[in-house]
Formats: sequence, structure tokens, C-alpha cells
Amino acid sequence: MIESIYSVAVMVSDRKKAAQWYKDKLGFVVKDEAEEHWTVVAPPKSSTVFHLCEGDLEPGNTGILLYPDDFDKTVQELKKRGVEFAQEPKKESWGTYAMIKDLDGNVFWLMPKM
Repeated sequence: MIESIYSVAVMVSDRKKAAQWYKDKLGFVVKDEAEEHWTVVAPPKSSTVFHLCEGDLEPGNTGILLYPDDFDKTVQELKKRGVEFAQEPKKESWGTYAMIKDLDGNVFWLMPKM
């Protein structure tokens, strides 16, 4: 099932400036960056990261990414338990993911560990 929380989206007006602030003020490091899409920062020894996003999240999207121990098995188990999927498993150029909803419509991302 769910093994860990990997990332939490933090909405920012300028992700490059925000990343610099997290580095300079809090001592975070840049863990990942895609020129047009995102910047990921975290304390140097942390396994949980902030995914810096410019703009607004879609309604219901928490921006929280969960890592299951086994992606395919977890998807099947969640379906058996009646969990509603906002997005069935989907493969994109940047990775495979699914999105699940809780009782209040909050949406969480599921991805296999990279």
C-alpha cells in the first residue's frame, strides 16, 4: 500500500525566485528541475520535497504525491477497497501516475518510485 509521502505542491508566483529563497533562507537544495514545468526543493537530507508550481492547482488537487510500495498492486488493492480514481493509471513522457479522491473530493497523486 502507500509507503510514503514524496512531495507537496507549493504554489508560487515565480518558481525560480522561490527556489532561490528556499536555498538562501532555509538551506534547501534543488533536487530536480524541468525548465518549463517544475522545480523541486528540499532540506539536504529529506526524502520529502516541495514541488514548486507556478499558477493555480485545479479544484480538488492537493498537489500531494504518494509513493506506494508496489504501484500496480496498490492500484488494484485501492480499486478493491472502493477508492475512487480521479485519473486511472496513465503513462506520460515524464512518468506513470494515477490520482485518487478521498471522501471530500481531495485528489492525491500516486506514482511509482523513480
